[in-house]
Amino acid sequence: MARKIRVLVVDDSMVFREVLARSIGADPAIEVVGTASDAYAARDKILELEPDVLTLDVEMPRMSGIEFVRRLMPQYPIPVVMISALNNAIFEALQAGAVDFVCKPDSGNSRSLNAFINELIVKIKIASTAKVGPRKNEPIRRKRPITAVGGGGNYKLIAIGASTGGTEALNNIIKSLPNDIPGIVIVQHMPPVFTKMFAERLNNSCGLDVKEARDGDRICPGHVLIAPGDYHMTVFNTGGEYAVKCRHGERVNGHCPSVDVLFNSVAEQCGANSVGIILTGMGNDGAKGLLAMRQNAARTIGQDELSSVVYGMPRVAFDIGAVEQQAALEKIPSILCSMLMEK
Repeated sequence: MARKIRVLVVDDSMVFREVLARSIGADPAIEVVGTASDAYAARDKILELEPDVLTLDVEMPRMSGIEFVRRLMPQYPIPVVMISALNNAIFEALQAGAVDFVCKPDSGNSRSLNAFINELIVKIKIASTAKVGPRKNEPIRRKRPITAVGGGGNYKLIAIGASTGGTEALNNIIKSLPNDIPGIVIVQHMPPVFTKMFAERLNNSCGLDVKEARDGDRICPGHVLIAPGDYHMTVFNTGGEYAVKCRHGERVNGHCPSVDVLFNSVAEQCGANSVGIILTGMGNDGAKGLLAMRQNAARTIGQDELSSVVYGMPRVAFDIGAVEQQAALEKIPSILCSMLMEK
């Protein structure tokens, strides 16, 4: 029998703390080894109980969950799943080293609570497989303009897919790209509203124009479109230009938006005019779509195991032959730029 995942639940609300402990502890793969009401109690429990995963509230008295993650990671690199209200603070927690997050449910709504618990259990299981540690703030590396190099003027489109660990991976890549890079379309598995917050955060921290995609948006050089939560995003050719469609739909590979849905549309509509990149994440979403892109003459890149928080999606893509070149996260921007200048 497989060893259970040992979880420490940290939340300042006694009622919510006990609900969490009881609910996630009912899963046969999880053992809740303890609870704590604040960061100081949690520190002592970590030393005593040696949990595999922490669930951690963002807002707590005495020390916030974000500050706790910042202090925890250098000494005790433990996978952390944050529990957050609907605000930007979650991205600070992810930057500090948290693996993932779940949005707090509506109070008094049993259906919302059940969905929250189910999502939290899934993310605890994913977090238990993640590689964690203090995150380094990569310096922004400005590349020479793509169009300044012979052959770089050919129009291309870049499609990127990511899941767990992807927000920081994307942040590092986008910051390192030149301002005249061909248009970029991204699927990052993330709930509604948070995708808009993530896009705004990226936009404020890099030289490219980043926004949450809306149906009909054109894909232009120097611009990045991020698929909105709960919408599949596809690419279509409109009179020699590319644009996106955003539609509600059934989950694909357990996700909406789905990376496969985006990549398959890019394979069909863009072919050799595109580059596909698959980054850190659990599961197989995007692998078959990236293979379709490669089979239609697109260039493809996969993040390597060592630099991935969760080497799931890139592994499956690599194993089925979808990845032309595998590389560490910090190498991907330069490899991408080299590919764009080859034609």
